[in-house]
Amino acid sequence: MIALIQRVSQAKVDVDKQTVGEIGHGLLVLLGVQKDDDHVKADRLIEKVLNYRVFSDAEGKMNLNVQQVKGQVLVVSQFTLAADTQKGLRPSFSRGASPDMAEALYDYVVKKCGEKIPTFSGQFAADMQVSLTNDGPVTFWLEI
Repeated sequence: MIALIQRVSQAKVDVDKQTVGEIGHGLLVLLGVQKDDDHVKADRLIEKVLNYRVFSDAEGKMNLNVQQVKGQVLVVSQFTLAADTQKGLRPSFSRGASPDMAEALYDYVVKKCGEKIPTFSGQFAADMQVSLTNDGPVTFWLEI
């Protein structure tokens, strides 16, 4: 399971020109589900995302997590994160989970994050327009 997390001052996702998820200060989480992922890996990733220290403390050091700064999370499905780009000029998606499995784990991540912090989401498998203001910029690739 892969999460590309970005510290944002705002982010939103639109589907068919309508906003389906929007946050202020917090984390935009682009989530890629791979075929060997399961709830155990999802729980580990959720724990890491919610506790990863990417927000500045009083001294300007990244020592605080999204929960400590009372931020929000926007989770957007991003199957292309599971692409194999090692060979050729066209990505292979053979490592990606099936759509049913990916959607179930995506929904699980959104639900579990929402139990701990205000969490919003995109629409699984939709053509989404994601906009954000990356704060920093601060972006990390997390893989479980």
